[in-house]
Amino acid sequence: MRLLMLAQFFPPDIGGEERHVFNLANTLAARGHAVSVATQRIAGTPAEEQLSSGVSVYRFETLAMRRPGLYSTDRPHHPPLPDPIATRDLRNIIRRTQPQIVHAHNWAVNSLLPINRQAGIGGRFGVVLTLHDYSHVCATKRMMRDGAVCVGPGTWCFPCATAHYGAAIGSATVVANAAVRPWKRSVIDEIVCVSSAVAVGNKLAEKPGVSIIPNFIPDSMVAHSDDFLGVPSPEAHVADLPPGDFVLFVGDLSGEKGVHALLQAYRKLGNERVPLVLIGRRVADTPTDLPPDVIMHEAWPHERVLEAFRRCTLAVLPSIWPDPCPTTVLEAMANHCAVITTSIGGMVDMVTDGECGLLVAPGDVSALAGAMARLLKDEGLRDRLADGGKKRIAEFTATSVAERLETVYARAASK
Repeated sequence: MRLLMLAQFFPPDIGGEERHVFNLANTLAARGHAVSVATQRIAGTPAEEQLSSGVSVYRFETLAMRRPGLYSTDRPHHPPLPDPIATRDLRNIIRRTQPQIVHAHNWAVNSLLPINRQAGIGGRFGVVLTLHDYSHVCATKRMMRDGAVCVGPGTWCFPCATAHYGAAIGSATVVANAAVRPWKRSVIDEIVCVSSAVAVGNKLAEKPGVSIIPNFIPDSMVAHSDDFLGVPSPEAHVADLPPGDFVLFVGDLSGEKGVHALLQAYRKLGNERVPLVLIGRRVADTPTDLPPDVIMHEAWPHERVLEAFRRCTLAVLPSIWPDPCPTTVLEAMANHCAVITTSIGGMVDMVTDGECGLLVAPGDVSALAGAMARLLKDEGLRDRLADGGKKRIAEFTATSVAERLETVYARAASK
């Protein structure tokens, strides 16, 4: 099948969504599909390139890129409406690649909406949208309001979006995101949500044409972790990791990712306390007052992070926001690591409490401290949970997910 992935970001720009699209494109190419990727152009990258896997990458311009400050943080995000320059370039890419399926991700789908799927591009193509967040209904994409989970949308969206984007852009985003939803429904054949929480949060649970298919880890990661289970990895630089037992956190060093709650829980530990290693990207609310034995590192290369998972005593990933489908949880489980996470977002799809990890209520410092103390004391429980995680991860491998997506593609192509 001829497939075109449409994503706002793609490597060398790296984040969770970007890594997912990259791995998915390569996986589908390896399964015999002709795969292309259309993505926003970033500085220092060619307009076109072909990956070693055979995936063709086309980078397009956007009007938002020419207007700094529109939907931008440290990089220009796609707007909630069709971007006219992106639509123009995307139409040309579609004519060149003639896909049977365009698989779009989040708001990048907006620039696909004006394109006639019948005229001059080799026949009708099906459209699949994957939602990696809550952007279908939430202008800020996070379903958080005043530090708590939001049940939106509602009248509160305007002050929330204004606080996030600024007065003019915030109000326009709420209106545009609501206005474009009926247009999306008329164009999109199938919607994929990366977790049950994303389906529920976007008001799509149990709707026709909606599937829940998670993010995944490459099959090779599971095999690789077996190779290195208990064996030092010679190519990884681990001098910055404690030589003995330690607790590991990986993710943005933010309150929403649970770092503040984790530090409070860590302070409550008694004689069981071992070093705590934090690896991630510094953000505005990254804590600076760290307890003794806490080691903080800026973002590491991915292979070093995986090595940290292999060596740690347990991983604690205590998000307090409904994290849609964090691959850090999957990576910890794949590397035979006992995991503590929270009973919110996509984590409840990944972890069955007491079988392949421990779940605590988000933000419950006492429960988090108790779970950490329990696992630090009980090596047998750690081993049992790690074994359970290794079994559970089979449902989240590239092969498993690709097979499910191929079924979705077949349905979309037949509509």
